[in-house]
Amino acid sequence: MARRPSRNARSRPARDAAAGLGSGPAPAAPVDCPCGAGPAYAECCGRFHRGEGAAATAEALMRSRYAAFVVRDAGYLLRTWHPSTRPPVVEFDPALRWTGLEITGTGEGSAFHAVGTVSFRASYLEDGRAGALVERSRFARVDGAWVYVDGEFGEG
Repeated sequence: MARRPSRNARSRPARDAAAGLGSGPAPAAPVDCPCGAGPAYAECCGRFHRGEGAAATAEALMRSRYAAFVVRDAGYLLRTWHPSTRPPVVEFDPALRWTGLEITGTGEGSAFHAVGTVSFRASYLEDGRAGALVERSRFARVDGAWVYVDGEFGEG
């Protein structure tokens, strides 16, 4: 998800999600993978979070990063953030709960590319109110591995 926009540009959930800001305990690991790709979390994004593999495409990295926000895995988010845009820490908002991911488009980002984009809509609840973060994220390969570079917010 993107680097932090200006305070007046977006609501607190969008700003905090983009920067990974806030605090709170991590929720229990889900049975179903929050990324929506299909298999159970342990076999899907959980293996990337545990360091047992790497995302083969920009979309797979986007999905695994969304799942990392859901399970509040700051270490994975930092490891998969481009060194030039990576924040010093990632914290999470305890009032924010991610509820779904919809990939709305991709550009390049396959095993044969060096860069790629993924557009998505990430739904959330904050204090019982529904909202969504809409973004077009940019990804690049660093030492052969996909990393998140930055993103542009859309209207959601």
